[in-house]
Amino acid sequence: MERSGAAGGWVPMCQRVLPAHANHRGELSTGQLLKWMDATACLAAEKHAGVSCVTASMDDIQFEEAARVGQVITIKAKVNRAFKTSMEVGINVTVQDVLTNVEKIVSVAYATYVVKPVGPEKIALEPVKLLSAEDHLEHALATERKRIRLGYQEVFQNLMQESNKEEIFEEEDAISADLTHVQSIELVQPPHANHHGNTFGGQIMAWMETVASISASRLCRSYPILKSVSMFKFWGPSVVGDRLVFNAIVNNTFQNSVEVGVRVEAYNCEEWIQNQARHINSAYLIFNSVNDKGEQLAFPKIKPITKDSVRRYHGAIARKRIRLARKYMLSAKEDKPYDLWEKSNQAYMSYSNIATLTYLAAKTGWEVTSTLNNIKIWTREDGDVLSFKVEMQVKTASHVAFSLLSDFTYCQQWDKHFLTCEVLQAVSEEDKIYYVTSPPPHMSGHQPRDFVILVSRRQPLEPSEPYIVAVKSVTLTSVPPSSEHCRSEILCAGFQIYSDSSSSCRVYYFNQMTSSLVPYLAAGLTGSLNTIEDTALECIKFLELKGSKY
Repeated sequence: MERSGAAGGWVPMCQRVLPAHANHRGELSTGQLLKWMDATACLAAEKHAGVSCVTASMDDIQFEEAARVGQVITIKAKVNRAFKTSMEVGINVTVQDVLTNVEKIVSVAYATYVVKPVGPEKIALEPVKLLSAEDHLEHALATERKRIRLGYQEVFQNLMQESNKEEIFEEEDAISADLTHVQSIELVQPPHANHHGNTFGGQIMAWMETVASISASRLCRSYPILKSVSMFKFWGPSVVGDRLVFNAIVNNTFQNSVEVGVRVEAYNCEEWIQNQARHINSAYLIFNSVNDKGEQLAFPKIKPITKDSVRRYHGAIARKRIRLARKYMLSAKEDKPYDLWEKSNQAYMSYSNIATLTYLAAKTGWEVTSTLNNIKIWTREDGDVLSFKVEMQVKTASHVAFSLLSDFTYCQQWDKHFLTCEVLQAVSEEDKIYYVTSPPPHMSGHQPRDFVILVSRRQPLEPSEPYIVAVKSVTLTSVPPSSEHCRSEILCAGFQIYSDSSSSCRVYYFNQMTSSLVPYLAAGLTGSLNTIEDTALECIKFLELKGSKY
């Protein structure tokens, strides 16, 4: 069965924060906010699918601002991309002060919803209708975010192995984690469920926030504030009449924050009698606490005693490393090289590499500066950042051009600005780290330059999408700068390759740099402005010659 995709667009929800929605500080309860976010996102998913949908997971959520009583919360949700039976829904939350008209961002989140078939037949989702440049951008990046979700567990297990090797330094005033254990039981009633009788995911999230805040308060002796959540994942459904058992316990503390783990188990009446639980959800909530002056309070250290508490202790360390990597790397719109290539960063670095190039390609304001035969050059200025784009018409199949351009060891054959290029690390089939050396620019007194770059390649999932080869600098401790070369950095560069026919394609090359690097403006990665056209011509010749042999 197929369902027609609804036209793209936001599904809005506006709510005035009332005292019943607020906590003791007069701020909107994050549990209530999670309920509203889930309800709005579910409406967006069902608008596209045409049938009932249920929450599968929510990615890490950060809460940047608090909403107070009297202020207006606006939640907007839309389907970014539909896969076979699941959808990614983007959620934007803002708060507006009605007296000052000032609006601030509360949270930007992504959730995954799956369709709930009415009968035995599976429902195939139609693609999302993309109406704007923003729709196209989020549609492209949704695939990258899905890769991160699927690879999360592997990254976590790798970090757990490293964390397990670290010693636990016990302090005299450390508190046993067992003292923070809280258990709560909720009976799912009709107001907690949708019209099919399934418990709202947002309701479960709200109950989890409540029990987790009680657990954290036993440690800080104050009222904790939820600041972020590490991925809600729903393992199974619960329905009206189920008993939900929530178990919360502090896993670890980090100076001004605390991680609380919550496990949710469901029982129907028969399972309740036989004590046969269904594990339906787990999540990790991060709180901080402030005094009356708004100053953050320090949390006491946790002392893990049992084997299970030691596992949770190390798991919290691994998740914090992932959160820090995610917070830094997912700011893809920022033009900065990657500080360090680590296991906790790899998935997010790859995502950000692709995302940064995708953002650059989607920007407006490009000005044509040169047109020659099959080559067109654009430039774009944004403050002290200069970007350029080169379009090349190539008589080679797009998949062949992609294969050749994504292997940087070929670059020496068409770009004279490559002296050497070697693979330092084959991270995966789609991500490699290269070490590149380049001759000095045609200016006196300058050394040869070198680069350590991450090259990420992606094949399109749909015919209208491009092949992508993204390039950005990384820092490897094993390859420090040397006195023989001037270490240089690539902010953002790469290729997008569109298929025109079975034997021709359009290749777009992008490069972005700050004004301090303009004298060394790159043709491939490292040439001068005057040689862009020459290098593009050599690239076309290389692709067509090599392509004829495929």
